[in-house]
Amino acid sequence: MPLSNIVIGCINIISVLLSIPIIGAGIWLTTGPVNSCVMLLQWPVIILGILILLVGLAGFIGGFWRITWLLVVYLIAMLALIVLLGVLVGFIYMVTLRGSGRTQPSRAYLEYSLEDFSGFLRRRVESSYKWEKIRSCLSTTSICPDLNQRFTLAQDFFNAYLSPIQSGCCKPPTKCGYTFVNPTYWISPIALYIDIDCLQWSNDQNTLCYSCDTCKAGLLANLKIDWVKADIFLLMALIGLIIVYIIGCCALRNAKTEDIFRKYKQSYT
Repeated sequence: MPLSNIVIGCINIISVLLSIPIIGAGIWLTTGPVNSCVMLLQWPVIILGILILLVGLAGFIGGFWRITWLLVVYLIAMLALIVLLGVLVGFIYMVTLRGSGRTQPSRAYLEYSLEDFSGFLRRRVESSYKWEKIRSCLSTTSICPDLNQRFTLAQDFFNAYLSPIQSGCCKPPTKCGYTFVNPTYWISPIALYIDIDCLQWSNDQNTLCYSCDTCKAGLLANLKIDWVKADIFLLMALIGLIIVYIIGCCALRNAKTEDIFRKYKQSYT
């Protein structure tokens, strides 16, 4: 077997291996109480990873068994998938560029505003129909009840670094002026700050601030953190696939040159 064909087969094994972190990133995005309640990015990533796996296997078979048409399919399909992966990496970066938390006086945790996030992410939670499903899912998780197990003193709670979803959904906004009893139970002030989130807070453990804009913002902030982590793995896989693809193109060209030279040599022997 010509050396170029062996190289093509070997580098396509690398393509198969590079699909694993992509599929893994998609599966990881389905775990955890927040991601399990919002299915946005998971399936596109998983499907893209599976397609790269299948195309890599096709390239491996075509390289080792010298199936020319299969190698052509591999080159075209892999180029298309690399472009799609690049678009996905860039898209995730753009939609997660905005949405930083805001500090509050005498508080270690941050609070989040829905207006700070990209329009794409906001549209995922602003619809009342979509949010009602998400809200119902969040209320069944242990995100907020866990805080009652961790904190009993107000100062300990105020000094805690809460996750965005806990900061937005499990307590009233700091500006509302509620008095701490426990992390999910607060006493309303005499003069309530005029804000829709302040009015929507409830000590009912199934309600809390799940209908608040701060909860929607906290959810998006949590998604942003997870998406950025996943995007790093996708970017590394993208760089690896580009390198493998370039090497594959060079090896295929060398393989064609070897075939031409071999045929030319045979014609004179």
